[in-house]
Amino acid sequence: MTPVIIFGPTGSVGSATALTAHTQGCKVYLALRDTTKPIPGLTTAQEQSGNFTRIQTDFSNPTSITTAVAQSKAKHAFIYTDLTSPDHMRGTFTALKEAGVEFVVLLSSFGVQGDIHHVASEDVIAYVHAQAEISLREVFEDDGYVAVRPGFYASNSLWWRNSIQNGNGVRVAWAEGVFDWISPGDVGCVSGMILARRARGVETGVEEGKSFVYLVGPEQMSVREVIETVGSVLGREVSVIEVGEEEGVESLVRESGLHEGIARSVVGFCRGAVVEGRSFIESPVYGGAVGNIERFLGREAMGFREWVEVNRGKFGV
Repeated sequence: MTPVIIFGPTGSVGSATALTAHTQGCKVYLALRDTTKPIPGLTTAQEQSGNFTRIQTDFSNPTSITTAVAQSKAKHAFIYTDLTSPDHMRGTFTALKEAGVEFVVLLSSFGVQGDIHHVASEDVIAYVHAQAEISLREVFEDDGYVAVRPGFYASNSLWWRNSIQNGNGVRVAWAEGVFDWISPGDVGCVSGMILARRARGVETGVEEGKSFVYLVGPEQMSVREVIETVGSVLGREVSVIEVGEEEGVESLVRESGLHEGIARSVVGFCRGAVVEGRSFIESPVYGGAVGNIERFLGREAMGFREWVEVNRGKFGV
């Protein structure tokens, strides 16, 4: 079995990446800061089969990365963008390369479009992901990585979990903003497929000449519709209260624990979708991304309502 290493396997995307790579015949090394944390969807029996091995590591620490890769002997790695990295992950990618990794799948963002060197710094989320992609390209070159660029996660609906639970109404700025609400599990399954295919020495399925793939969900739903859908699945009547931008930012920070800069970017996304004609759905790359999940996985992408039904426990129900 070809060894691959997964950094961040306790997340929804990372765990699905690990499980998919395993089903595709890879020996999977799980790189975690805390090796006692559970991996969603991974049973004790699966771990004991010998095809999963946990390794303690911190991917913000190059020495730790070197040790982990040496233990695993992996030539292929999955990693997500560290939004707080002071050097835009250059040290991390360099450590992977020097330790023997030959191919990286990076979890990036749909917001990275066009020339990665020209993504506006005002778009905080896209900019930070673009800087990480620049670092990765400079270390691994174009044929040494694939950046997976998903749209707006279905799990972002958890930002409003507390407000939905307390029944006092969900306070949102630009509630009519429309997004695609992609399942994180689908993103992980595609990432795992790309990782496994390259590990097996076959084509990744990414278009020739590109080092990235865009992924979007199967639906177009406004924030208001999504919050009401969550309420419907949970059997709760949920009201959506339209508020100004500052109150919307404050609510995201207070209720969801988002960093203020990220919260402002989110509100900016919503404003852009409603009044500035620059929603994800209207993006020039959106049309080409529709159907990519089905193309990689051979099945339909998970819809938002189904995602809530599967993950209702995350909403405290």
